[in-house]
Amino acid sequence: MRDYISLECTKCGNRNYRTSKQTRGGGKLELKKYCKFCRAHTLHKEKKK
Repeated sequence: MRDYISLECTKCGNRNYRTSKQTRGGGKLELKKYCKFCRAHTLHKEKKK
């Protein structure tokens, strides 16, 4: 089963991306993505809806 999550920029706090991940196992998802508000590649962390 898949769980839908949002990715939040750690620099400005905006939620820019939505994705899904496996519900079993694994920790929090952290990806380096582009933030259009910061205009830079920043770390985005998983937040629930």
